[in-house]
Parts: sequence; structure tokens; C-alpha cells
Amino acid sequence: MNDLAVPQKRDEGWYLSLMAPNIKGPAYAWLDPSRLYCNSQALLDCVKDLLKPFQSDIIDLVVGIDAMGFILGSAVAIILGKGFLAFRKAGHLCVETQTQEYCDYTGKEKLMEVRVDVLKPGLRVLIVDQWIETGGTMKAAIKLVERQGASVVGVAVIAIENSEGGKWIKENYKYSHCIPKKLQPQIDNHYLESFKNFNS
Repeated sequence: MNDLAVPQKRDEGWYLSLMAPNIKGPAYAWLDPSRLYCNSQALLDCVKDLLKPFQSDIIDLVVGIDAMGFILGSAVAIILGKGFLAFRKAGHLCVETQTQEYCDYTGKEKLMEVRVDVLKPGLRVLIVDQWIETGGTMKAAIKLVERQGASVVGVAVIAIENSEGGKWIKENYKYSHCIPKKLQPQIDNHYLESFKNFNS
């Protein structure tokens, strides 16, 4: 699919075919999910799919992880009518923060931070990010939420790969993602059949 047209029949996860393949090499993620955000219907359908498992849950606040989790997390928060809290890469917030070390999907050691005046005991939080590959970034976010006494209602991302970290998150937390079962092997193999429809 070379344009951003909405198909007449919107099958489960139809918007995943809007994701573009990596053309810049191994220093980059293997695909670009953000292209689906450029289509308003795709973004809305994606968010609705992410929220389906949490319809009966009480959610007080949405957390989005720097940086692409800010887009999805904000959209989720608006649909829920809840506030949004950004978890930043360390060094960007000018207020008192708490930090957490983590190793991201590239293997780089990083530091995540969050302001300390929002998360409180009893607060029920949904954590949103774009993708879980190794799970390191999401685990750091979970630690930051729980260390301040809040509870994690669940984790919502476009895709969770069946890595060791991805499986750990699925086994220990309620989760949602947008990948139909038939596409999971493609996600785990880092190649979508829909990439064939993109011009090189």
C-alpha cells in the first residue's frame, strides 16, 4: 500500500500494512510504525484495539514512553478522558525526578526519568509505548511506576515480540497489542509481507 487510503473493508489490524520498512540499515529499527499515525482512521482504530482488553478496568492515568509512546499514549488518554504523564529520556525535565537505568532494543544503556509529583500510591496506570522488542524499556517504565507506589493496570503497544523480555511482560502483566495471531511470526522474524507493496 503506497498511499494512506482507508480500505472499504477494515479487517483486523488493517492499519499495520501502513507501516514502512527500514531502508537505512541496522542502526535503525526494522520498521517505522509511525506512518500509520498519519492516517486518522488508522490511528483511531489502533487506539480502540489497544483499549479493548481494558474496558472493564479502572484507569486513572496514562503513561507514555519517550518518544513514540507519546503519540499513542496521548491518543489513548484523550479517548479515555484521562491525564497523560510522559516518561522521558533522562536530562530533559527541569523538575525533581526519579530515574531508572535500562538497556534498550539496540543494546545501549540508558536512563529514564519521571517527575515525582504525579504518581502516588493507589493510582492505577496504563503504560503505552509503540513497540516491545527486548522489553528493557517497558520493564524500566514498570519499575518507575511501581517504585512510587502506583499500580500498573496494563501495558498497551502496537506489537510485542516473542523475545525473552516480551514473553516476561505477557506472563506478568495484563497487555494489549494490535497484532493478529497470523502476523505474529512475521513480527518475530522482523519482516512483514506488506513490505512488498512499498517502493524501494
